[in-house]
Amino acid sequence: MSPASFAALPRLVCLAPRSAEARALAGEILERAAGHHGCDDLLADCAGAIAQFREVLNRHLRSRPTDYLVSFRALLSAEAEYHWAADLGEFKDDFYPLACPHCGAEVTIAIGDYGRYSAIRDWDMGDVERRDLRPAAADRLTGTGRWMHETAVRDGQEVLADGISYLFGDAECPGCASVFNVAEEYTSANRPVMR
Repeated sequence: MSPASFAALPRLVCLAPRSAEARALAGEILERAAGHHGCDDLLADCAGAIAQFREVLNRHLRSRPTDYLVSFRALLSAEAEYHWAADLGEFKDDFYPLACPHCGAEVTIAIGDYGRYSAIRDWDMGDVERRDLRPAAADRLTGTGRWMHETAVRDGQEVLADGISYLFGDAECPGCASVFNVAEEYTSANRPVMR
């Protein structure tokens, strides 16, 4: 990340309503804003451009564009949800590795065409000791999960909305049978430390 990235952000936001490349690049710049780049003052100066970018992205997403996921992830970056912006997939074959908060076992969370489950990943045998994930009911989602789900539903993105309900739902550890919230544990392990 360089000072030039933040200097370019206002111009990219101006281009974003008409340019998929500008939206993607502005989203990538914001995604990297979580790092230690020494440009915090420049990022703070971009607050107006970031607010404008949020509006541009919200309008764009409502049009159900072909670059929906890229734009959704850019919106996550603009909302300072950097870890979700970096890791959220289209829920075709997504895996989220994390440690069980109770026993420390390495648990793989799978959400996609092959199923929605927690498992222990074995190098030779694949995912073993699978346990079905428990999706969060839409009316029980809160905070970021609720906002992400409502946005996907608003825009007719059923697969994304369904995946989000599992991502913000509960998993059972195959090692100790304890139940934990997937998003809370993933956020705890992956949210960038901000200064």
